Amino acid sequence: MQEIKGLKHWVAHLSQSDLPVLKQTARDLAALRADEKKLTVSAIAAVVARDPMMSVKLLRYLQQHKRKAQTTDVIQVEQALLMLGIEPFFDNIAPHPVVEETLKAHVAALAPVLRVVHRSHRASQYAQEWAVRLHDLHYEEVRIAALLHDISEILMWCFAPDAMLEIRAIQQQDKSLRSQHVQQQVLGFGLIELQQELALQWGLPKLLLSLMNDDNHQQQRERNVTLAINLARHSANGWDDAALPDDYKDIGGLLHIPVQQVMEMLGAAAG
Repeated sequence: MQEIKGLKHWVAHLSQSDLPVLKQTARDLAALRADEKKLTVSAIAAVVARDPMMSVKLLRYLQQHKRKAQTTDVIQVEQALLMLGIEPFFDNIAPHPVVEETLKAHVAALAPVLRVVHRSHRASQYAQEWAVRLHDLHYEEVRIAALLHDISEILMWCFAPDAMLEIRAIQQQDKSLRSQHVQQQVLGFGLIELQQELALQWGLPKLLLSLMNDDNHQQQRERNVTLAINLARHSANGWDDAALPDDYKDIGGLLHIPVQQVMEMLGAAAG
């Protein structure tokens, strides 16, 4: 496995690969395509928007086939579909392979990757809800940034399951180890580095890169995404996770509401 450890290798490999999507996404899109009455851009967008892999496939395709007349980047799923059209979408961005088939020989990796997808979806819901509260008219951009924040982790679970299982085992043995350190040890690079390189290689919108950057804490929209990711990550360990009180405080600061109100809003006050 030593020969495939390397950032350049994985950027090239993932850029040339057809990315897998959730089985449910493939089913839902097939059902829509079979029923002309239900086949609308908004119906397709609702399915695509739940799946980080399908969303990034759409944005990647659109960026790589950008028309010369197009002067602005498209981040919103429904807008991307309107620009592309329904038939070209189905013809060029197939909802396969599916994650469950891709990992058939690595069953142990299926539950972890589905957990990351679920976590990403929850983060996107938090980010959207808070953006609406903050009167952000472009809340969909914030939502999709949260949804795609951990896309490199999802993809590596699909394409390098053994390495990701090794990373998880090391971290479970010593919970004090930083994720970046263990990733570097096993893969030879950090997942955040891979994410940044893929985003550049795929020509993803600059605004999306900015919103996905955890270092941009000063900006309200970037903070929204970071805090949504943190809350989804920590609450996935249970609502008694030790990091949650700090999350509540930070979210209260973002939304300008007291911590108790944050906890009530999240349904965590009873605990």
